[in-house]
Amino acid sequence: MHPALTTPLFAGPGPTLRVLGRIRTASNATYLAEADCPGEAPVRCVWKPIVGERPLWDFPDGTLAAREAAAYELSAAAGFDVVPTTRLVRSSAGEGALQTWVETDEDLDDLVCLAPTDRIPPGWFGVLDATDTYGRDVTLVHRDDPRLRRLALFDAVVNNSDRKRVHLLPSRGTVLGCDHGLCFHVEPKLRTVLWGWAGACLRADEAALLERTRTVAAEVLAGLLTRAEIAAVMTRADAMLAAGALPAPQDSWPSIPWPPL
Repeated sequence: MHPALTTPLFAGPGPTLRVLGRIRTASNATYLAEADCPGEAPVRCVWKPIVGERPLWDFPDGTLAAREAAAYELSAAAGFDVVPTTRLVRSSAGEGALQTWVETDEDLDDLVCLAPTDRIPPGWFGVLDATDTYGRDVTLVHRDDPRLRRLALFDAVVNNSDRKRVHLLPSRGTVLGCDHGLCFHVEPKLRTVLWGWAGACLRADEAALLERTRTVAAEVLAGLLTRAEIAAVMTRADAMLAAGALPAPQDSWPSIPWPPL
C-alpha cells in the first residue's frame, strides 16, 4: 500500500506545525508544512486552516476541512484507498485539515491531456470537444486506466464537484486524489474530467466497494458531515448498485470543472 495511505497523522495530542511555504495555486489558504508529534518522526503535510476558507454559497454547511477529512475516512474504511491520510486537527497553527504530502512520479499528461480531435490515441477516452487558442479542434482525453476508474467511482460516491487533472497524484504505481473540499453535497453536483466510464457496467469489485460504503458510511462520517449528507452518500451508492453502472453526466449541472486541467 502507498505510504501516504498509512501515515498516522496523528493519534496523540494536536501536532506542532512548521509552515514551509504557501501553495499559491490553491484557491483557499493552503500550506506546505512539517508536523511534529511526541514520539513520532516529522511528517511533511499539506495544511489547510479553517480560518483560510472562503465561504461558498452552494456549500453552506460545515467546512472544507471537514469534507477533506471525510473523504479520507470513507476512502480508507470502504477500501477505495485513493485519498492520502487526512485528519481534522487542532494544531499549533489552529484548526484545519492536515494531509500527508505525496511526491508524484508520473507526468499528468500521461493520464489526462488535450489531443487533436482527429487523433485521439488508442486506449484513451474523449471527454469534451473544444477549440484551442489557435482555432484548432482539440478533445479533452484521459487514459483508460484502472487507477483512474477507481477514482471515478469514488468521486461518484462522494459527489465530487471538482475533479480536475491537477487533483490527481500519480505516485509509486497508484493514483491518489486530493482537494476534496467540494464533495458530499446532497444535490447531484458531480463534475469531473474522468467521464470515460459513464454508464459502464459495474464490475464485481466495484459493487463490493459500494456495498462496503453502505456499511461504514454512517459510522466513519459522523461528526464530519450532516445527517443529510451522510444519507446522500448511501443513496448514491444504492442508486449505482440498483443501476449496475457508473453514473452519466446530467443536463442540470455542468459536468466538467473549470479549468479542467
